Amino acid sequence: MGTVTIGVSIAVPEPHGSLLQERRAGFGDAAAHGIPTHVTLLPPTEVDSAALPAIETHLVEVAAAGRPFPLRLSGTGTFRPVSPVVFVQIVEGAEVCTWLQKQVRDASGPVARELQFPYHPHVTVAHSIAEEAMDRAFAELADYEADWPCTGFALYEQGADAVWRKLREFTFGGTVVPPQAAHAERGTLPTR
Repeated sequence: MGTVTIGVSIAVPEPHGSLLQERRAGFGDAAAHGIPTHVTLLPPTEVDSAALPAIETHLVEVAAAGRPFPLRLSGTGTFRPVSPVVFVQIVEGAEVCTWLQKQVRDASGPVARELQFPYHPHVTVAHSIAEEAMDRAFAELADYEADWPCTGFALYEQGADAVWRKLREFTFGGTVVPPQAAHAERGTLPTR
């Protein structure tokens, strides 16, 4: 059957997703329109296409163990000079994202993998573009703010055209609770 490149992420909802995607394109990032605005839980990973059903089953289980949580973005950050990325920071919900990505990549699951860099949840707004454009992205979105209740995540596949397309959404079980309350109640989320 061959291989496919997949990713798992939390979509940034409208109107925030389109706004940040347009800003990313405006900074000169050619990949902007092929990448929905998101918080990565599993970076691009090549898998055997026959493994997709097992991966989806695993993701259903991860989502069932999760709960909706508040996610808030505020201001910018960068991974430069280590990596040519400017991003919008996650100031609420980062610990839940960290817990989720660990569950997705669990060593006993079908997409166990090591990361190239330590996990740092964020929303990319500029990647591998001219330094001046990176500086502009950092400055122009410094006051950016957005928040929403995160209710799940999705599995994406990258097409031959380099465009990422959603294969399936996975909704959390439970009710909306603040991240610290969820940690205290479940005892499974990492603390800050």
